[in-house]
Amino acid sequence: MKVANSLKTLKSRERNCQLVRRRGRVYVINKKNPRFKARQG
Repeated sequence: MKVANSLKTLKSRERNCQLVRRRGRVYVINKKNPRFKARQG
């Protein structure tokens, strides 16, 4: 999982990426390709 300051570019890496808020953190998840997971901050 990548930890990034901004998730905008990480969301645009693939079509299946979704932005999700969990426990006060923002995540990018991708069910089809879990390699693209990311967390903000």
